[in-house]
Amino acid sequence: MNFNLSQIPERKSKPRNQGITMVMDKGLSIEEARNFMSVAHPHVDVVKLGFGTAYVTPNLKEKLEVYRSFDIPVYFGGTLFEAFLIRNQFEDYIDICKEFGVGYMEVSDGSINIPHAEKCGYIEKLTKYGIVLSEVGSKDAAHIIPPYKWIELMKAELEAGSTYVIAEAREAGNVGIYRGTGEVREGLVQEILTQIPEEKIIWEAPQKAQQLYFLELVGCNVNLGNIAPTEVIPLEAMRIGLRGDTFYLYLDNKEG
Repeated sequence: MNFNLSQIPERKSKPRNQGITMVMDKGLSIEEARNFMSVAHPHVDVVKLGFGTAYVTPNLKEKLEVYRSFDIPVYFGGTLFEAFLIRNQFEDYIDICKEFGVGYMEVSDGSINIPHAEKCGYIEKLTKYGIVLSEVGSKDAAHIIPPYKWIELMKAELEAGSTYVIAEAREAGNVGIYRGTGEVREGLVQEILTQIPEEKIIWEAPQKAQQLYFLELVGCNVNLGNIAPTEVIPLEAMRIGLRGDTFYLYLDNKEG
């Protein structure tokens, strides 16, 4: 860091498997990705090319090389996986991951219905080719999954080989673990944490209030996802108590 401050919580060092910041790139240009990396790469653990943007991104290999030059892994959004799957092109999906040197893969069923045993089968197959992240939760706000079911699905997907399970929220943060207003479904989250190790969950948390909730609940090394590129530095400051929302969180003298 740039100067010495006492009472700063200890962040896991990179490469880390806990305290992850997963960033959603929804269409940065090559130069924007390079500029983003120049300032934020120490605080970014993985980048997701959101939903199906990888299909329409010009000069995709060159853009991936920018992230690779900073040792940042990239993966294609789960919606792209589902787009291949619904077209009976699962093997083609594996081939494009190989072609583009993508070693992280997201398995989701937010847009299409996949029998869960079948979803776990895809997870198991993809572990032969890289690190699998699997997303739990529907993008349909009307589809409410009870807590016991979240736990059951997450356990099964971790057992199938997922390195992390992602708690669905969409890029807006208004479904899945959140209500339509963006408010956290606190009972759901806390029940999940009674059964699933917190270091194995990436909580999608695009909104500041959502990030703050998880920092207060789990601590500075909580795994957070769907972070906008412009929010990485502000989030890192908030993680360690250098933003008003968490200013007193780690101080011995908490008066204020």
